[in-house]
Order: sequence, then C-alpha cells, then structure tokens
Amino acid sequence: MRLLVIEDELKLADYLHKGLSENGYVVDLARDGIEGRHLATEGEYDLLLLDLMLPGIDGFGVLKAVRARGNTPVLMLTARDKVEDRVRGLQEGADDYLVKPFAFSELLARVAALLRRGGNGAAHNSTQLRLADLEIDLVSRKVHRADKRLDLTAKEFSLLSLLLRRRGQILSRTTLAEQVWDMNFDSDTNVVEVAVRRLRAKLDDPFTPKLLHTVRGMGYVLEERP
Repeated sequence: MRLLVIEDELKLADYLHKGLSENGYVVDLARDGIEGRHLATEGEYDLLLLDLMLPGIDGFGVLKAVRARGNTPVLMLTARDKVEDRVRGLQEGADDYLVKPFAFSELLARVAALLRRGGNGAAHNSTQLRLADLEIDLVSRKVHRADKRLDLTAKEFSLLSLLLRRRGQILSRTTLAEQVWDMNFDSDTNVVEVAVRRLRAKLDDPFTPKLLHTVRGMGYVLEERP
C-alpha cells in the first residue's frame, strides 16, 4: 500500500513517515500544498493523509484537485477542532477527519478502515494479493502459504508485498532499499541481502515451488517458475 502524507509540520511529517513505514506502508512526503497537489494528482496512491493548514495551497485546495481526478481515500489531519471545519472537509470530499494531537494507534486504525473501504482512484486498491499458494492481506497484514500462517516482521512484510505487487519484475537492490527502507543504496550495506535471506527462509524453505528468486547481477524477482 502506497500512502502520501501532505504535512508541513516537519516533526509530525517525519514521525508519520517513520511510523507508517514501520507498519509496512510505502510512504511519500510532501511539505506544502503545491508539492502535495502535484504528487497527489500525478502519482498513484492508495490513501492520502492531508493536513488542512498548508503553505502555498491549503488542504481544501488540494482536496478539490484530488476529487476532480478520482476517489482516492483522504484522511484529513488538522489542529482545527471546530465543527464547521470538519463538516466542510467532509462535504468537499474527505473520507475521514482526525484532530491533532492524536494517538498513532487511532491513526493506524483509521487508515486501515479507509483502505478496507477502498477507492477508485488508486492503481492498486485490492487488499488481497496472491501468487500460487501464497496469499497476503494488506489490511490485516496476514500472510499465508499453503494455508499456513507466516510470521513476518514489518520490513519482511513490506518487502514481500512490494515484490508481490510487482511479480515477474526484477527489482534491484537499489529499488528495494529505496522503497522498503527509504534509504539511498550504499554498496557497503547488506541490509537487502540479509532481509531477502530471512524472508526466503520463511517463505520458500518449507515449501515448493520456490517463489523468491535471485537474478545474478540484477536483483530479485517473485514468480512461479515451472
């Protein structure tokens, strides 16, 4: 699941990015309304977390542009707790409203609820991914293979869901490092190889056929091979 956080409060934006990433989401950040509107209307996201008070263009302006394009779920975040502000946000197309300060656990619950509800604006709004006897539920964050539950860490879940969304495509170590760990790839870092090895031990070692393959000199691919 790919989320866009549009928030100009630096500490909160970084906090949301870190927390959501640790819970298995791929997260992009925009620091103002202009950048947020551009990313929201040009990119493909499963959910937007949108601050109301933004420089450049406020949250209502961003929301209007998003709704002109499609039905991507929008969770509005704001320090304003006036009823009229909440009503206006919902009337103009927001799907939910969360007043700051909020508990991160509540934010996660609302994000999960909106993703279950779904929307037509995102490219990948299915919450179920499958390949052979492998099944992933992106909302409940449960993974099964041959009807057996796999116990994955948050990063292993993010890695597997990314590979499964792009099944059949060879993903380089650089791509995986950027998408899963939000880091520029350093050739001296073996974080990707270690994570792939641990994931393979859970995903493939006890089962056949093998699904996670190494393509020498290029990267990794998740696919069913004859």
